[in-house]
Amino acid sequence: MFSTGEIIAQQLINGLILGSFYALVALGYSMVYGIIRLLNFAHGDIYMTGAYVSFLMFGLLAAFSDGVLGVVLAVISSMIFCAALGFTVQRFAYKPLFDSPRLSLLITAVGVSLVIQNTVMVMTNGQFMFFQSAIDNTAGFSFGPNVTLTYVQLTMALIAAGLMIALTWFIGRTMWGKAMRAISEDKDTCRLMGINVNKIIGLTFMIGSALAAIAGGMACVYYGQVHFFMGYIIGLKAFTSAVIGGIGSLPGAMLGGLILGLLEAGGTQLIGSEWKDVFAFGILIIMLIFRPNGLFGKTTIERM
Repeated sequence: MFSTGEIIAQQLINGLILGSFYALVALGYSMVYGIIRLLNFAHGDIYMTGAYVSFLMFGLLAAFSDGVLGVVLAVISSMIFCAALGFTVQRFAYKPLFDSPRLSLLITAVGVSLVIQNTVMVMTNGQFMFFQSAIDNTAGFSFGPNVTLTYVQLTMALIAAGLMIALTWFIGRTMWGKAMRAISEDKDTCRLMGINVNKIIGLTFMIGSALAAIAGGMACVYYGQVHFFMGYIIGLKAFTSAVIGGIGSLPGAMLGGLILGLLEAGGTQLIGSEWKDVFAFGILIIMLIFRPNGLFGKTTIERM
């Protein structure tokens, strides 16, 4: 029999782990939107691609190592592949439309999403694939008879936190990060100042895609399965996280992901797992009605 305290504690752990997935994907949304004002709806499919590449690479490396080392090498391979994919999508699908109306970019992003999703569907025949490794997903710390924090969950939480801290430092302290922030304010002035705007935009897509690939690799280990449709829902959830935090704000994307994960875990406990998506998107609607700029967002004035 579970006590109320045990239920709250376990759902808190589950919510933080779920929120870390949302936060990592939401960072890519916010980075791209902050620079070129594009809602990159293909970003969820980059996450899905990262999961598949991690799955395939781990299969190739299993004879060498089917434990932690194999997973790490598979995720690194996935990061490289997805960074290249993100850059390619930016270069050939989005860059020619940077000076076009935003609706053109938005429609293109939806098209890219469908292309990636259906390509993977055809390549896998739409089948679920199951991930197995020597990593024990049940071992961990027990807090009482009914509350468990597994080593896998703890590792994922620490990795997500470390990546968020590293990205915050990168944006705030490095020349590339400062260039990203400058471009988000005024691209034309940045060009006059000698900043290679297209190069920085490409770097932004690469970083965001690599983060999504890490989240996809983590999902392989945590959930134990991959499928071609997995990027669709988490993409929408990550977008919801970015809106909650204030799209374009990196701290907002991090906090929004954690908040959504906690709220979804709590809502699942209260109203049932079959309503979790309704609950999450209901939060999005409420947020857009009462605070459309999000927790950390700011009102921007369009230059004429």
